[in-house]
Amino acid sequence: MNQKRQRILHISTAHPPYDPRIMYKYLPVLAAHYDVYCAVPKADPTVLPTVHFIKLPYFKHVVLRFLITCPLILWKTYFLRPALLHIYSPEFLPFAYLYRLLGTSVIYEVQENLHKKIHLKRHNRGWLLAGAFQIFDQLARRHFSLVFTEHGYLTTYTNLSKPHAVIYNYPLLSFLDPFRQSYRRTCDPVEFFYIGWLSFERSIVTLLDGLALLKSSHPDFKVHLFGHRSFTDQDLEALPAYHLIKDNLIFYGYTDQAKAFSFAAKSVAGLALLKPIGDYPESYTTKMFEYMGLGLPVITANFPLYRAVVEDNQCGFCIDPADPAALAAHLRYLIDHPLEAEQMGKRGRKAAETTYNWASEQPKLLNLYQLLLSPSAS
Repeated sequence: MNQKRQRILHISTAHPPYDPRIMYKYLPVLAAHYDVYCAVPKADPTVLPTVHFIKLPYFKHVVLRFLITCPLILWKTYFLRPALLHIYSPEFLPFAYLYRLLGTSVIYEVQENLHKKIHLKRHNRGWLLAGAFQIFDQLARRHFSLVFTEHGYLTTYTNLSKPHAVIYNYPLLSFLDPFRQSYRRTCDPVEFFYIGWLSFERSIVTLLDGLALLKSSHPDFKVHLFGHRSFTDQDLEALPAYHLIKDNLIFYGYTDQAKAFSFAAKSVAGLALLKPIGDYPESYTTKMFEYMGLGLPVITANFPLYRAVVEDNQCGFCIDPADPAALAAHLRYLIDHPLEAEQMGKRGRKAAETTYNWASEQPKLLNLYQLLLSPSAS
């Protein structure tokens, strides 16, 4: 007779329904061991048939998520009586205590260091929200287990009372492999690839200025840009470089990686620039490792954390994220030296296979779950 599986519940009020970390890494691994439920905005049950999905509405503003989405989650899931609750949204922290009253273990996942970043946000900021976050974040350190996506966050989160884990968002290589092809030939169209949030904090101005410089020598390139934009069309129109290259840019908006990565195969390079603000210098940009896994040369910021990956493995270039001339020069080099670019891509893929891949992180997730769900933990 099969032993009844322990029930676990994942909750996010803000993640998209195809978030790769949750949908393609966490849930498939956990569904092999537990009875998994997942409440997420606009949930798509076809993503993973072995998981029970609970569809939520999506609101951009955190106040609406707190007043509407969080009570709705409570109504839909409280009597599931999960053995473990894994939450990703700080606005749900007050509600997590109600599950704790039933004996549920709670994991709070910190995917961005809001202590260094909340003042940079265009939405969901202000003294009231910042104060509420500070209070419940401090309480979470005392009463919940924490998962961090970066080891740098441990310089902020120093007073932890419960077990914790650092689980990097390295790529799942088996997911990337169907999108890999041999590196582009000299006669192929010149294309570049970007996936992730698009914002001024992520050096969109440097990107556009650098591409405008590139156009003088390579006028017919295309840039495939996948991700939410934190800026408006009016913001773009105010940038002089945009008018020079707008016909070279293709904005797709947020797209499931299973569709977006099909555009990466013949690209010259993957782009991943960020400004040295907030928590960026101490946080890996996930797209850097995804480009490496796809066999693409990487162009990213010259943070010491990034240089230790890209320069040590000779798989791309780290540049000043405020220097468009450097960006243009390195893009031009990769276009004009396809054999060298191909070798960079191969070295990046090798580094992903040996070090920077989800297989190295998966055991950390399972070990934390086993620790919290063991009989001795109750």
